[in-house]
Amino acid sequence: MVTKPQKTKFQLLIIDNFNSLSQWAVNPWRRYSLALTVVLTGYFFGSSLGMISAVAELIDPVGAFLSVFFIEILIQFRRRIRFDRRKKLLVLLMDSLRLGLLYGFFTESLKLL
Repeated sequence: MVTKPQKTKFQLLIIDNFNSLSQWAVNPWRRYSLALTVVLTGYFFGSSLGMISAVAELIDPVGAFLSVFFIEILIQFRRRIRFDRRKKLLVLLMDSLRLGLLYGFFTESLKLL
């Protein structure tokens, strides 16, 4: 007989908070404002990582590796949950974060030209 593992308090808090966020974001304006906030946050982190790695010239390959690794993790996670209709908001937020990161990296690369 296989038993399900017990859910921890941390898991319950994360799941409950995401469910309440999903209910709050039923309104399209709220959903898109949340997505825009995540895009701008991703842009901030993308441009910040580009600036930090440009100042400390030794960590350029490490910064590039970590960026590509994080984006690939988001892509793999999206592939697993894209058909789950209950997690539609999570897919939107992950795509917005990837878009913001890539846009931040792109604008930082244009500064180097």
